[in-house]
Amino acid sequence: MSILKLSVLDQSPISEGMSPQEALHHTVQLAQHVEKLGFERFWVSEHHDSTGLAGSSPEVLIAHLAQNTSRIRVGSGGVMLPHYSSYKVAENFRLLEGLNPNRIDLGLGRAPGGMPMATMALHDGKPRDVNRYPEQIDDLLGYLTDSLPDTHPYQGLTAAPMIETMPEVWMLGSSPSSAMLAAQKGLPYTFAQFINGEGGPQYTQAYRNNFVPSEYLKEPKNIVAVFAICAETDEEAERVASSIDLAILMIEQGMRSNGTPSPEKAAAYQYTPFEEMRVRENRKRMVVGNPKKVKEQLHSLSEQYGTDEIMLVSITYDFQDKLKSFQLIANELL
Repeated sequence: MSILKLSVLDQSPISEGMSPQEALHHTVQLAQHVEKLGFERFWVSEHHDSTGLAGSSPEVLIAHLAQNTSRIRVGSGGVMLPHYSSYKVAENFRLLEGLNPNRIDLGLGRAPGGMPMATMALHDGKPRDVNRYPEQIDDLLGYLTDSLPDTHPYQGLTAAPMIETMPEVWMLGSSPSSAMLAAQKGLPYTFAQFINGEGGPQYTQAYRNNFVPSEYLKEPKNIVAVFAICAETDEEAERVASSIDLAILMIEQGMRSNGTPSPEKAAAYQYTPFEEMRVRENRKRMVVGNPKKVKEQLHSLSEQYGTDEIMLVSITYDFQDKLKSFQLIANELL
């Protein structure tokens, strides 16, 4: 088996009975934990108007994480670019990179990251133009490299601070269109299997087959991001994972949630046959089991996606279960 690099995407999940402040503190603790274990990078997400996820502003959280770690790369998974000015995003990430040279990743996405009312508020009531996303990426790269074309209306404008390094820009997605866009732009690509359990290897292969070399990247480079729960036994892993099984089901059905439910609540829940089917279907987005089983599944994913790096997403009711999960996986793979 080849050596795998491991990374983390953390959404600052809030468990039932937990405060958002606790969730954010756990994100910092987790970054420090996986840095000691030898993980490659630590990304944080952007979700708006959420009772279950505390991470709304990755740029702010990245700054804090970078100051509370020393080696691990930190970044966004991701910044939802259609909400924002490419110029302002360039300034934010140049500033982060200036403070933490060669440690900052800028992951870009186009999902809304919240419900329609949040999107309207982010745009001050104006329509959100997702069709400009490819153009926004070009503008962002132009600002980060001081290379806007002569025909650009803002040619000559500088994104301060002027620094010698630039953040590593990643395209994020869970669809064939995002894979093709990453290929066309010549940028590294992360497929979110934790969002979409279908088609990922095929979409990523299309990315690799259609990749156009750029000044940022000469050959295709990709990561797969997947939910992961590891415990010493399969039975314990299933118990811990039951929380996220129920949490995802509640989101799918629009059920009111006060955060990630406990395994005890999940065990007491009366699943209908349809809901049991949905849980089985959603398990395509997850790797769950004892250390040996998780190791085998991660290596299988590595082969399917043609990558030597896997990004793990973990949501547990008990934070100690999450720390232990990453410890066990690191013991097997790092």
